[in-house]
Amino acid sequence: MAILKIAQMGNPVLRRPADLVPIKSIKSPILKKFIDDMIETMREYSGVGLAGPQVHESLQIVVIEAHENPRYPQTPTIPLAILINPAVEPLTDETDEDWEGCLSIPDIRGKVPRYREVRVRAHDREGKELDFSVKDFFARVIQHEHDHLQGILFLDRMKKLDTLTYMAEYQRYWTNQ
Repeated sequence: MAILKIAQMGNPVLRRPADLVPIKSIKSPILKKFIDDMIETMREYSGVGLAGPQVHESLQIVVIEAHENPRYPQTPTIPLAILINPAVEPLTDETDEDWEGCLSIPDIRGKVPRYREVRVRAHDREGKELDFSVKDFFARVIQHEHDHLQGILFLDRMKKLDTLTYMAEYQRYWTNQ
């Protein structure tokens, strides 16, 4: 496995919609290796999610996993999920505004409104169709990563920029509130 280079804000790959992955190529050795490399990269940088465009590949692939994580100390556990060509739809009008960060915008946090519950339809790494719903933090992560597939960064979703803060200040002033 390899650690992939993370695209930083300003790189055009982060601002264009990602290409659908052809279903017949999902089981290809090249795609399987790429997914494994994405997982390794996400873990290396203590992320809870990573999308294809973030590693310079304009492909609709998302990997998500959360457990004890220094970047997200209060994070609930999310088992490893691989989502290919995900479609995400809100299941409620109810939203919640909470802190987000991004490996493509290092050391910055901000409060972002997200739907509290979403339905996800996608394919897994074996090409099997998935259809499930999630709430709260897992729903937030899925929406964040799905945005990457649409060329949207979390800054674009912020209502106001007054909560935008560097990670050190976030940890100093905001983590106990």
